[in-house]
Amino acid sequence: MTVSRLRGSFAPVRSGLARPGRFTIFGLLWIAAASGTPSSSAAQQSPLPRVEKVRNYLPHMTVPEVQELLGRSDMVIIPVASLEQHGLHLPIGTDYLNGVERAKLIAQRADVLVAPILLPGQSPYHMEFAGTITLPSTLIQEVYVEAAKSLMRHGFRRFLVLNAHGGNAATTRFIVDRINQETEGIAVDLGGVLGPFMPRSGAEPASDEPALFDRHGGTGETASSLYLTPELVDLEAAVPALLTLPPHMDAMLPAVVAGDPTALAVFLAEGLKDQATGKGTSAAEMSTTGVWGVRDPADATAERGRAETEAMVDAAVAFIERWNQLRPPGTGR
Repeated sequence: MTVSRLRGSFAPVRSGLARPGRFTIFGLLWIAAASGTPSSSAAQQSPLPRVEKVRNYLPHMTVPEVQELLGRSDMVIIPVASLEQHGLHLPIGTDYLNGVERAKLIAQRADVLVAPILLPGQSPYHMEFAGTITLPSTLIQEVYVEAAKSLMRHGFRRFLVLNAHGGNAATTRFIVDRINQETEGIAVDLGGVLGPFMPRSGAEPASDEPALFDRHGGTGETASSLYLTPELVDLEAAVPALLTLPPHMDAMLPAVVAGDPTALAVFLAEGLKDQATGKGTSAAEMSTTGVWGVRDPADATAERGRAETEAMVDAAVAFIERWNQLRPPGTGR
């Protein structure tokens, strides 16, 4: 095709129309604009919900913003979470989502970086439920320690390790100990230091309702989710679980519910363990829904979730302020 013929095929249009029988690029564009076709900027917006930027949340930050934060703080919150079943009504990411949301709330009131590292945790006892992902504790702690070392290279020194999944308790303590023993960093298990800053509750109000066993996926986690991630809760799907505990564990359950600390320690040492251990206490072996409790999760309220979340966030902020008093940012090596 010659240059002249090529130019002719793209000849400008007069009055928005080409010669009879021919459309040009310019004519098509003119017709599209005249017919109300959405603008290119509108057409390029994702149909997914918009992501709102959150202050001090590492995945949302630019390099200059991290550098600017380092001028004020050397502190990081690292949530340690899981991807595991939470009954019929809560998302598999409940622990990750709720842990990260709490960390974000803390970071709105204190200069501290929120750095999520992994979604999965150690959850082998939930593997009979579709969607659960579990990792060995050795791998989990190695990843978190290496991530902390990366942040240390940029200038962060103090780490608040926030365990958002009960099954990660021992792993979280080991991560904290490795950071303190093997690196220039300083770490604390955030859940373990909040006690002195939590509100002291008075006597429990009298209730005609008997105390009920209510743990994984029960009213506590449901209440937190109703407050922190309500769009992801399907409360209509919540039903009380039917539990089948080994006889000796069933016999100690009243003492557990009554608050006997020894009974609880023995109960948890055996309960919720990998099916491969032969203990008969994996989630699927004990619960019809995956919830480990007999109370109806639908009894949960967003108000309870708000109160418990705010108490935790208040305590964390108070601890951070006290730590900054004892060791101001930039002091030490």
